Amino acid sequence: MSALSYTLVVNGSVYGSQSARSAYLFAKALTAKGHKLVSVFFYQEGIHNASRLTVPANDEFDLVSAWQNLAKEHGVRLETCVAASLRRGVLGADEAQQHQRNGDNLAEGFEQAGLGSLASAMLTQDRVVQF
Repeated sequence: MSALSYTLVVNGSVYGSQSARSAYLFAKALTAKGHKLVSVFFYQEGIHNASRLTVPANDEFDLVSAWQNLAKEHGVRLETCVAASLRRGVLGADEAQQHQRNGDNLAEGFEQAGLGSLASAMLTQDRVVQF
């Protein structure tokens, strides 16, 4: 079987549901099998995976850091829906300045993107899997 290209869509919050953790475990399995994970698009409550203000307890898995490490190791784009992010208070530096907020909290390695980025992924990746 030849390697396939994937984009994952994560709708679940970083904590409080299994959605994001399941997506991360799936991403790890994909890369271990030699498939190419091109991007992860965080949408709806999933954008909370991109907050640098998330502080898990010492005995909990740090999912934000795990996403960041996965992106560094495998060249994966981590994209948050900009509209969903703005509504939920996860802002990059540009958005914070544009909307006159006094701080940003988008974690390093994540970028804010529009739904056009997800649409492009749907047209160009072999598989798009939603969690």
